[in-house]
Amino acid sequence: MTTEGGKAMADESSAANLRADVPHSARMWNYWLGGKDNFAADRAVGDQVKQVYPDVVAVAVASRAFLGRVVRFLAGEVGIRQFLDLGTGLPTADNTHEVAQRVAPESKIVYVDNDPLVLVHARALLRGSEHGVTDYVDADVRNPAKILRAAAKTLDLAEPIGLMMLGILGNVADDDQPGPPAIVEQFLDAVPSGSYLVVNDSVIATQTVEAVQTARSGGADYHLRTPEQIRGYFAGLDLVEPGVVPTPLWRPEPGTTPEPLNVYCGVGRKP
Repeated sequence: MTTEGGKAMADESSAANLRADVPHSARMWNYWLGGKDNFAADRAVGDQVKQVYPDVVAVAVASRAFLGRVVRFLAGEVGIRQFLDLGTGLPTADNTHEVAQRVAPESKIVYVDNDPLVLVHARALLRGSEHGVTDYVDADVRNPAKILRAAAKTLDLAEPIGLMMLGILGNVADDDQPGPPAIVEQFLDAVPSGSYLVVNDSVIATQTVEAVQTARSGGADYHLRTPEQIRGYFAGLDLVEPGVVPTPLWRPEPGTTPEPLNVYCGVGRKP
């Protein structure tokens, strides 16, 4: 998406391929977050999931709040000025570029997703700050080489990058090629020392297993991992305190007393 004409053609193609009758995880999360970019199929399955797993809305809210905290940490305390946001989902308030460019207006952000509705909304995501850059890549996370080639048009892969993987690895099955560990490894191999990996995903628990089964019966799929598997993504990295923990407990806002949920996150620095 490097020219205005190219954007228009991509939008038209994606709109043509949009299946409003099939639930999609990005649109279901948008529904749980109170957004309007979802269809009846997404709301129907979303409501079914809420019935068996009432905490799913709290998980969505906590995951979104974590995005804000971790981007402020990376852009503010660490000084990261480039972000590759994999599986960005549909835009809501305080997207990665908004948070990062609020801290450092010169920040560069590349969003990656392959949901047609996200592509239709890409222009909203592409409105960065006056001094920064925001771009969008239409690609599947299972194709790191394609994503990195496209991202390199905006980001300097020789300089540290914040790799954002929030809720995306759960959309990849263990037997996919590449699977989640290999995907993480390929992206980490492509970025230099001083880069950071950020992961956030739901974990295996009785209610989350029931929720996934409900979602699958409705046509949406997700793959849960254990906290140990999520820790495994950070092998060879320097974990930032407090490590891999329930998402609400990762550096919570001062004065708050959050409760743990069945969603875990972690942040690691590439030595």
